[in-house]
Amino acid sequence: MKKIYISDYTLRKGTGGETPLSFKEKIEIARNLDKMHADVIELAAIENEKTDVLLARTILPFLKHSVLAVPVGYDEAAVEAAYSAISGADNTRLQVRIPTSPVRMEYFCHRKPAAVLELVKTLVAKAVSLGAKTEFVAEDATRSEVPFLASAIETAVAAGAEVITLCDDAGTMLPDEIGTFVAEVKAAVPALDKARFAMQFSNSLDMAAANAVVAIRNGVEEIKTVVVDENCLETATLVNIITSRGVELGVECGIKVTEQKRLTNQIEWILAPKGNGRAESGVGATYSTGVISLKSGDDMTTVCKAVKMLGYELSEEDSARVFEEFCRVAEKKNVGEAELDAIVASAALQVTPTFILKSYVINSGNVITATANIQLEKNGGLLEGISVGDGPIDAAFRAIEQIIGHHYELDDFQIKSVTEGREAMGSALVKLRSNGKLYSGNGISTDIIGASIRAYVTALNKIAYEENQI
Repeated sequence: MKKIYISDYTLRKGTGGETPLSFKEKIEIARNLDKMHADVIELAAIENEKTDVLLARTILPFLKHSVLAVPVGYDEAAVEAAYSAISGADNTRLQVRIPTSPVRMEYFCHRKPAAVLELVKTLVAKAVSLGAKTEFVAEDATRSEVPFLASAIETAVAAGAEVITLCDDAGTMLPDEIGTFVAEVKAAVPALDKARFAMQFSNSLDMAAANAVVAIRNGVEEIKTVVVDENCLETATLVNIITSRGVELGVECGIKVTEQKRLTNQIEWILAPKGNGRAESGVGATYSTGVISLKSGDDMTTVCKAVKMLGYELSEEDSARVFEEFCRVAEKKNVGEAELDAIVASAALQVTPTFILKSYVINSGNVITATANIQLEKNGGLLEGISVGDGPIDAAFRAIEQIIGHHYELDDFQIKSVTEGREAMGSALVKLRSNGKLYSGNGISTDIIGASIRAYVTALNKIAYEENQI
């Protein structure tokens, strides 16, 4: 299976508008994209050397799965400025973005074709000389003259570009025309085989997804997407196609599908303008940093929207229980994401337990592999599991999986102290995902490992009750 790389340009595209993103919002979006396992996260060009450089340097330490891409300007000094924002990190890329259509070369780049080719050579070579992985982006490529576009690509590859991106900015091409265009370019530029071939599609005719599929069939390896924008190819649309028809296409992607819906909801909320999903200042819930903040007086609709943002799908009865518990807690303090998670875990889908924790024995240390011996009771019978793991909690969860004979994806795991002192009570929150649905469990104990095991069993009982398969 060939991997299709997904490069997200939400932050490059959506930094302005009626509701400009704050510094914290940009960071939160980048963190969510990384959790989603986007292959590349694209920032806007460096315009303010203080704030824009600080943004890139703040985001980089958070990234575990994504490459951070920064566009360069039209001179070597701009290349150096962009490189200074990402220097010292391996998961970075510089983008040389230059228009290649006759109209845009004249009115945006203010250069004749020969001067544009020289500019491509100079900027790509400069970026490569600094030690940066470099991408050449041919803007408005589908309205370019193919011979000139081929020369620009050859120049960029010869100068050291590792990724070549062609943009369909007009978005007026039909799928068969995209297929012909890609075939012509590949035939005209044999050197394109030395770089990763990428494309970006406009959705002006609602053809972006179809065009992307045709491009992939013709050898394109990377597609640019955004989280939400009806005029662009949205990430969820492309991922759904690859997930549903990837076997037939012979491709796969690295997006973490089970996380995608929840993280996409969070990013959409951040991007939404005030008065359209985002509450006005001082009214209702605020999500300005992507972190839930609810307070006393918020109505049930607001609370349920926040619960859905966390990824939960609750019945009316469970929604009512959650709202009742929220009102009780909100009288004493504001309710954030962690508190709301705990409320859902404790109030929603309370069931008669299928499994009861009878005992657990954990062995762990810095010179031995952690082991766990767990005993659960089911229908009066005693079930036992023994497992090793990467730490005591991992070993305990694996032992439970051994007992039930099934692995559920651990969507989230949180531990926090709820009292102070040496005998402090610890609270553990476990979220398991089964068949795309989220189930949470909460456990409290002076033993944090015991709290974690109880939380896992609570979530497991909810799955057992609802699916009746365990």
